[in-house]
Amino acid sequence: MSLLDLKLLRDLRALKSQALAVALVMACGLAMMIMTRSLILSLDTARTGYYERHRFAEVFSSLKRAPKSVAAQIAALPGVAAVEASVAMQVTLDIPGMAEPATGLINSLPDRREPILNRPYLRTGRLPGPGARNEALVSEAFSDAHHLRPGDSISAILNGRKVTLRIAGIVLSPQFVFEAAPGAALPDNRSFGVFWMREEELAEAFNLEGAFNTVALTLAPGASERAVIAAVDRVLEPFGSLGAHGRKDHPSDVRVTDEIRVLKGLSFGFPLVFLSVAAFMTNAVMGRQIALQREQIAILKAFGFTNRQIGLHFVKFALVIVVTGTLAGVFGGWLLGRKLVDMYLLFFRFPALDFQLATGALVAAALASSAAALVGVIGAVRRVAALSPAEAMRPEPPASFRPAFFERIGVARWFGVSFRMSLRNIERKPVQAALTCAALALATGILVIPNSFRDGINHILNFQWDVSQRQTVTLSLVEPGPLRALADFRSLPGVVHAESFRSVPVELRTGSRSRRLAVSGIPADSHLARVIDANDRRIILPPQGVVLSKALADNLGLKPGDSVILRVLQGKRPERSVPVVALAEDFAGVAAYMDMEALNRLLGEGDRLSGARLTVAAGRWSEFLSAVKNTPQSAGVVVKEAVRASFRRTTAESIGLIQMIYLTFATAVAFGIVYNSARISLSERARELATLRVLGFTRGEVGSVLVGELVILTLVALPAGLVLGSFMAKAILVSVNTETVRLPLILTPSNYAFAVLVVATATAFSAALACRRLNQLDLVGALKAID
Repeated sequence: MSLLDLKLLRDLRALKSQALAVALVMACGLAMMIMTRSLILSLDTARTGYYERHRFAEVFSSLKRAPKSVAAQIAALPGVAAVEASVAMQVTLDIPGMAEPATGLINSLPDRREPILNRPYLRTGRLPGPGARNEALVSEAFSDAHHLRPGDSISAILNGRKVTLRIAGIVLSPQFVFEAAPGAALPDNRSFGVFWMREEELAEAFNLEGAFNTVALTLAPGASERAVIAAVDRVLEPFGSLGAHGRKDHPSDVRVTDEIRVLKGLSFGFPLVFLSVAAFMTNAVMGRQIALQREQIAILKAFGFTNRQIGLHFVKFALVIVVTGTLAGVFGGWLLGRKLVDMYLLFFRFPALDFQLATGALVAAALASSAAALVGVIGAVRRVAALSPAEAMRPEPPASFRPAFFERIGVARWFGVSFRMSLRNIERKPVQAALTCAALALATGILVIPNSFRDGINHILNFQWDVSQRQTVTLSLVEPGPLRALADFRSLPGVVHAESFRSVPVELRTGSRSRRLAVSGIPADSHLARVIDANDRRIILPPQGVVLSKALADNLGLKPGDSVILRVLQGKRPERSVPVVALAEDFAGVAAYMDMEALNRLLGEGDRLSGARLTVAAGRWSEFLSAVKNTPQSAGVVVKEAVRASFRRTTAESIGLIQMIYLTFATAVAFGIVYNSARISLSERARELATLRVLGFTRGEVGSVLVGELVILTLVALPAGLVLGSFMAKAILVSVNTETVRLPLILTPSNYAFAVLVVATATAFSAALACRRLNQLDLVGALKAID
């Protein structure tokens, strides 16, 4: 072992706590990178394999009704490889032990063959037998929510007739990896489930014998998806088609893709912040080393060691930190990834979702940590090369002592001697003070980011289900009915207030951009479904024009005052140019709103409604639910509190778990930064503090000089850190928000207070450790100098 390597071991032993602090910061950033990149690989691999094995379709379309012969026409279109025409109907369910009615989507299974596309995966039980009556398969998510097993029974209203269905098996489907009601942005596995029945039996119940109302297809190699979709639309338009769409617009696949996009954002944002901090800390540690080892460097050069050898010695010091941080980060990322992959089963139902360690992320982690250390050490190595032996052998010239600024203006007379010494040192060494302030500001800023996730979730819970949606329950009809049906809703037991709504599938088009969705028609003075803008002001819907959610307007490149082409996708299919009158704020999915009377005029079908939003007296809730379960015209029931609870159980819980992981890392990093700053300050001032002890200052007085300086710098850094953290939180939220779920930037006093409290606690803890080491200081050794 060379002499420099022996020196390296001694240096590491002397600076082990600071080196471990830097390695901890680095490990936190790398753990998040490896965890998120591995989760991306796990989700993407599970999705790709599942889609291939079970032949997930590539183009989908829903329609009113078409004869089976039309499916043959679609199969003959250029670019079409395979076609599966089927029946899918939404029904109301009565689940044993559940007071509220649930909604089910029943899909047909071919009677005498295996499905060509979208093949179910049988988890347990069996498929419905040939000729079997009233047997059904149920999705795993719904069965888990209600503890259903093969052989259990539930009731469903099929076309106005109540039927008891016996569960034959529990299945998964590539169409419903993310299982949510049509048009819903959030899952509610207690209130919505997917079922499969024999096609002959389901078609008979809904008078669709020899017909279909949904079709899926795959593309031939090299076929243009856009061209095939246009051709399918032309064939199906006479049959009430709502327009075909590709896999990338399929609701289930969109959610998986969005989650992968969120993970990609998190795999870059947080690691970048933490590794930047690690680079900063490495530079501070190495700079301090070189300043304290000037004489040693001079002696090494005088004895013939080259700049390259000495520079490589300091690089090795940084590499030890890199290796330690990388190994800890890899282990932490692997461990957290294995724990978190199970969380995704709350959302995404794959036959298997195994954790896969992203080997590419390991290489990226090693390169990223090495780059961070190199950035931190390169300045120190340059300073080593610039030192000549003769210059380095001389002690650094003493600083110019003079009254500090606060003393010159007469303010400092109110302070003690120790505090004035702290002020003088800060003013004498503005660069070191600025670097320490920057480190403390980073420690404060990174603590703001994870709590902004928590506050964003709380804001959504309040805004979405208290400010915007004020109803107790929403009921939908099987088919739009006359406006007088609102009286029937009002006559249900316990109904206090009822408001009608109309939901119509449309295509919004401007230039080359278009979007298909359901426009919501509500009364202009609606009190239960309020449209709110970004300033929390209620938007009164005008008699003309459309209000778009901000996310939809951004997607289409529209702003208030612009016009958009609105084409209705049902009935007479009218097409109009309508003005965009305002933008609404919302945080889940996209939406478009019109005055209900204006929407009905556009449709030319008279005053009709799709359902009603109701407030129900709490004391008559059970009576109300019992009546709804026996209402044949009801196609869907959405209980607001059930949706809120589902959001808490799934989306909020998953984001909250990730937030807690990041908050733990951020807290550890903050302590590491503050501790490292305190140790560096102690090392730089060891000789001065020892001199004070020799001159008769007590340990408490000497310690207060060191602590006072740290406290002053912390107080200066805190406001800057809160501002920096706000900007970083905004940047990270923008990178992870998706169209389906968007977290707003909410910065609360409690968030700032937490960041300040953690940094203050870390400062107190670090100051106590620094004072303890100060009390153990070897006064003779600290005062030795080479003359």
